[in-house]
Order: sequence, then structure tokens, then C-alpha cells
Amino acid sequence: MSSERTGRKVTKTGVVVSDKMDKTIVVKVNRQFKHPLYKKVVRKDKKFKAHDENNDCRIGDVVTIREHRPISRDKCWVLAEIVERSK
Repeated sequence: MSSERTGRKVTKTGVVVSDKMDKTIVVKVNRQFKHPLYKKVVRKDKKFKAHDENNDCRIGDVVTIREHRPISRDKCWVLAEIVERSK
């Protein structure tokens, strides 16, 4: 998955791992980078809580989330689009 900056808003692409909360999804975003000393490719992932107004997303969907003002204590991302539905 990836991260990119459009203007001042950051967008990230990831997979929905939880949709149990009302109007909230948890998105897991993977990233790869080369370790500066050992030159090995390291994979890390991080989970973000994002606002899903219409409860459209399901577990396994590939989505794009966009940075937003804080909506709650943990939530400062908004669902931008559903890239691919889960099977």
C-alpha cells in the first residue's frame, strides 16, 4: 500500500481490518523501506482509524484515506474512496 501528498493533505492506501464500530473503520497501511545501516528491505505496518460516514466498507476492502481535522480522540482520517471491494 502507499502514501502520497496532494497539496497539504496526505492520502494513504490500505486494507480494512475492522468495521465493527459505528461510522469508523480501521485501515492497515503497509510500507517498505531499506534499512540505513544493514541495507535490508524492512516491512512495517500501522493501523489508522478513519471516518466512514455511510458504513460502506467491509473487512478486506482496499481503500484510500485522507488526512482530516480531528473527529475524535483517535480519528483524524476520512475515507476518500473504495479502490477495490473484497470478494
